[in-house]
Amino acid sequence: MPETLERLAAEKGVQSGLAIMVGGADEESKFVVGPEDGTELPPIPMVTALRGVHEVAGVGTLFPDESGKPVLHMHAAFGRAEDAKTGCIRAGIVTWQILEIILVEIIGLDAARRHDAVTGFELLQCGGSED
Repeated sequence: MPETLERLAAEKGVQSGLAIMVGGADEESKFVVGPEDGTELPPIPMVTALRGVHEVAGVGTLFPDESGKPVLHMHAAFGRAEDAKTGCIRAGIVTWQILEIILVEIIGLDAARRHDAVTGFELLQCGGSED
């Protein structure tokens, strides 16, 4: 994740949707846990890796980028024993045994992720608007 879901969505012609994830994340799965400095733009992401297998639950959205490719933006919570971590999965998490993804397609919505020069992010915008 997220490459697998993005590839499946492209193959099936799904452009927009809501994704829910539940299951297990394998050791060394990577995710973004914040910017190094919240005042610096564009931000430099802090990436961490799981130590040991973790339970995971996440929610995200799938919308096309400026080229029309479906792109997932998902945040998840990871837990092992009394330890919990949260973050954005864009750095890549790996399934441990079972990782279920429920994708609910949204049809008829004019929305896309567009590059924002200030933040460096691909921001979701509706109706072709730059605002």
